[in-house]
Amino acid sequence: MLRGPQRDVFDLSFDVPSVCADRLAREEADIGIVPVVEAARQNLEIIPGNGIACHAAVRSILLVAKAPTTQIRTLAADSNSRTSVMLARVLLAGRWGVEPEVVSFAPDLPRMLESADAALLIGDSALRVNPRDVPFNVIDLGAEWTQWTGLPMVFAVWAGRDLEDVSSLESAFRGSCRFGLEHIEEIVAVESAARGFTQELVREYLTRNIVLELTARDYEGMRAFLDLASRFDILISPGALAL
Repeated sequence: MLRGPQRDVFDLSFDVPSVCADRLAREEADIGIVPVVEAARQNLEIIPGNGIACHAAVRSILLVAKAPTTQIRTLAADSNSRTSVMLARVLLAGRWGVEPEVVSFAPDLPRMLESADAALLIGDSALRVNPRDVPFNVIDLGAEWTQWTGLPMVFAVWAGRDLEDVSSLESAFRGSCRFGLEHIEEIVAVESAARGFTQELVREYLTRNIVLELTARDYEGMRAFLDLASRFDILISPGALAL
């Protein structure tokens, strides 16, 4: 949308998905890349076809536990990701039978583990951690979800409220995503330098860990996740975000 055929179609601004959701709630934006739990809470309309998902390990969402998973009583979590926090709660309850207190914390692993039994790292903070170098149990929540359910995990979707001509919007977003994927090496070079990562890590993340083009199977996984999440949040109804 900055450099491809869709440039100048939209007025763009950039924020993390949680802030995008807040801006939609305040009617400061028309469309945003929104955590799926927030899209469900606000009953937003999805632009189908694109989002942020995984079909196996996602690499950028790590649960680091200094206690056995069945003994986690407190979880320090980066508040920037609402879907990841909910995913952690769903998995901890469903897989290990625990419902820890969740405490909002800046993404600093040593300080998080000083205050809690486990820490949830997301995004760049997680990518900067090499799981092999951490002397604790490191669990990739994307891998854990897909192994547990056999379904993809969708973290965020493009969504808005009272959208007009969704088919045209869908075409624009699909085209923009396809343009980016066709120029992935340019993106790898720019983002690895800007964020201080190796090109190999960024390429692996963008081409193998995350999935940007969503199918009916991805949305099946999304609905399964939201049905489980509805147990923890009264604002999420079973069957939310049906397409």
